[in-house]
Amino acid sequence: MFKKIVSVLAFTACFAVNAAQEVNVYSYRQPFLVEPLFKTFTDKTGIKVNVVFAKKGMAERLKREGKHSPADILLTTDISRLIELQDNGLLQAVNSKNLEEAVPAQYRSTDDTWFALTTRVRNIYSAKRLGKIDFNYEDLAKPEWKGRVCTRSGKHPYNVALVASMIAEHGEAGTLAWLEGVKSNLARKPQGNDRGQVQAINQKLCDVSLGNSYYFGNMLSDEKQKVWADSVYINFPNQSNRGAHVNISGMAMAKYAPNEDNAKALMEFLVSVPAQQLYAETNMEYPVRKGVNASKLVASWGEFTADKLPLEVIAKHRKTALKLLDKAKFDL
Repeated sequence: MFKKIVSVLAFTACFAVNAAQEVNVYSYRQPFLVEPLFKTFTDKTGIKVNVVFAKKGMAERLKREGKHSPADILLTTDISRLIELQDNGLLQAVNSKNLEEAVPAQYRSTDDTWFALTTRVRNIYSAKRLGKIDFNYEDLAKPEWKGRVCTRSGKHPYNVALVASMIAEHGEAGTLAWLEGVKSNLARKPQGNDRGQVQAINQKLCDVSLGNSYYFGNMLSDEKQKVWADSVYINFPNQSNRGAHVNISGMAMAKYAPNEDNAKALMEFLVSVPAQQLYAETNMEYPVRKGVNASKLVASWGEFTADKLPLEVIAKHRKTALKLLDKAKFDL
C-alpha cells in the first residue's frame, strides 16, 4: 500500500494548490534516486514536483481514484509494472518528438503510453574462485551446476521478465524444461533479494546466481557488502548469441493527468542529456538515451550486447511466464 507523505485530505489539497505550476508523481523508485532530478527540474522550470512513494499498489490506487486521481506521471522499476498499468487502461499516449528521439523504439511502447528511463542487465554472478566463465542463461539448467545455483523468487518481476524473454526465444515447452532444470540445480529454495544471492556465493552456499547489474554497483559502494561483491564476477550472458536480457525503469503519463503540459515537460526533461547523466551517476544503471555515458564504475564492468527483441514483445509472455513458474513449482 502506498506510504502517504501527508494525510489524504492534506495530500489532495497540496496537489490542488497552484496546479498550473505543479506536477504530481506516483513513484516506485526510491526517493534518493529521483529527488535530485526533480529538484533540478524545479530549479530549471519553476514547476514544483509533488511525489508519493510506494513499493506496491499503484494500479489499485489509480483504479480506486479514477477520474479524480491527482497523478500526472507514474515511475516504475521494471517492465512488468508498466505493462500492468497499460493492461488496466491507466495510461494515456504522449505525443512527443523529444521522447521518440531520446528513447530507442525497443524500450518504449508502440502506442506511446510508456517510455524507458534507464536500462539494467539481468546478469549472472559467478564466484571468483571458479575463474572467469562465459555464461548463457541456458547454462543454469546444465547438470554441471547441480546444487550450485542461487536465486530470489522466480515470481519476482525481475525473474518473470527473464522467463518471458526465454519464452520469446525458446517457446513454452523449451522454457518449462529450462525452469525445471534450473530448479533441480538450486542450492537452496528461492529466497531473499539479488544482493542476498551474492552474499550466498561469498558464503560458499552456491557458486552462481542471477542479479540485476545495478545491485553490483550498490554493493561495491557499501562498506559491509563490498566483500560480497569482491568475491564474484559480474557476467553479461549470451554474448555469443542473442545478447543479455535487459529490463528497464520507466515512466508513463496517468490517464486522467490533471497537469498534462507539466507532466510532458517533466517526461521530456527526464530523457534529456543532463538528466540522464545525473540519473546514471545516482542509480548505477545504464542511460536509455544513446550518447550518454554510464558512470565510471558501471563502465568499468565492460561493454555488452543486449537482446534486441523489443520489451513490449517480451512482456506479452508475462502471464505465460507466471503459469510456467507455477507448473515447474519453481519456488516450492
